[in-house]
Amino acid sequence: MTQPTELSSLKPVSRNEVAAKIASYIPEGAYVNLGIGMPTIVANYLPSDKEIFLHSENGILGMGPAPAKGDEDWDLINAGKQPVTLLTGGSYFHQADSFAIMRGGHLDICVLGAYQVSESGDLANWHTGDADAIPAVGGAMDLAVGANKTFVMMDHLTKEGSSKLVQKCTYPLTGVACVAMIFTDLGVFEVVPGGLLVKEIFNEMSFELLQSVTDAKLLKN
Repeated sequence: MTQPTELSSLKPVSRNEVAAKIASYIPEGAYVNLGIGMPTIVANYLPSDKEIFLHSENGILGMGPAPAKGDEDWDLINAGKQPVTLLTGGSYFHQADSFAIMRGGHLDICVLGAYQVSESGDLANWHTGDADAIPAVGGAMDLAVGANKTFVMMDHLTKEGSSKLVQKCTYPLTGVACVAMIFTDLGVFEVVPGGLLVKEIFNEMSFELLQSVTDAKLLKN
């Protein structure tokens, strides 16, 4: 368990800042699925001068940012039942066709939330294993192995202060060795042989402090 003194030294960034950081890592021309929950925020930070195609597993390709309040069209929603916009040239189609896109390797990147990610890139994001928890795998398993790269957007620590970046996942797995990049409120990490390579640390926090609150092995860039 992370010590309280360590927690008080942390300066996490907001979820909006994490979403903006992920958006900066998505290249021109990419086909991208944004998972339910936190990852949907990424759509609001994609630069207008980049052509990026957003996909939703319920059957949409060409989503734009969230609509302004009062402009929602409740016949146009993403997989999380949130209202979305459709860019010029966008389309919607049968869910079976959508899953064919996911399973057929046609997505460049998917961005998923997670309960845990291991230092070898294993992903656990659908069930905590608690007896009273409601499992909700959805299309996460298809996305995690079907996309060319899986990005994870997550808080670095649980509410209790435990690391969500772990040596080995203790929750039921969504996919094995499927995660490429992890974006948390403390930094950006790439899964490489031997551990997690620290690409960025937010708010000038030291590598040593970051490692002290992280169960997984971190490697210096």
